[in-house]
Amino acid sequence: MQYYLEHVIDSFKHKGLRKNLIQTLRDKGIEDEQVLTVMNKIPRHFFIDDNAFLHYAYKDEAFPIGASQTISHPFTVAFQSSLLEIKKRDKVLEIGTGSGYQTAVLLELGARVYSIERQRTLFLKTKPLLSKLGYNAKLFYGDGYKGSPSFAPFDKIIVTAGAPYIPDALKDQLAVGGIMVIPVDINETTQVMNRLIKQPDGSFETTEYGEFKFVPLLENKSPKG
Repeated sequence: MQYYLEHVIDSFKHKGLRKNLIQTLRDKGIEDEQVLTVMNKIPRHFFIDDNAFLHYAYKDEAFPIGASQTISHPFTVAFQSSLLEIKKRDKVLEIGTGSGYQTAVLLELGARVYSIERQRTLFLKTKPLLSKLGYNAKLFYGDGYKGSPSFAPFDKIIVTAGAPYIPDALKDQLAVGGIMVIPVDINETTQVMNRLIKQPDGSFETTEYGEFKFVPLLENKSPKG
């Protein structure tokens, strides 16, 4: 696919910077070559608003995207995506569309993506962006804590904000054998990455994968613009 977005193109320079980023992710321990291949394909700079900051797109850093939200570190995106073990045609619920970058990664991995964003300004910006880039996901403006029961069950669920607890609604919407990846608060600024696998009896096998920093998943509040 040839990527164009208004006056921004995916140049040879961008491709070179992206290749270097992928090597950085390998050096930091990402081993899932399918995830790395997909991330090497996607122009992350298209998901950052200000052209003046395009040189930040291929650093392993988070970056503000408005509405007090950020585009996650590439390492975090790669790590969560790897834990999900996406298979072709998996139905994936994403809580926190944000810039749409993680959405694009999931789609390129072959998933069918249902994504919820509670910040209206981001929802209105990201929905047309993904469409312009040729990505077809079902995007919703709403409360991520409630998930999307109308489309459940989901093979995989990914939460891209720090949650104070794991919402029961999301557990209920995960298919048996399905995987949920969610960062859970251990204090106000730090989360532990959790991976849950739903068992036939409805219980969950839970594994923790170290500390990360996410913006908060706001609780019991109506969506805001």
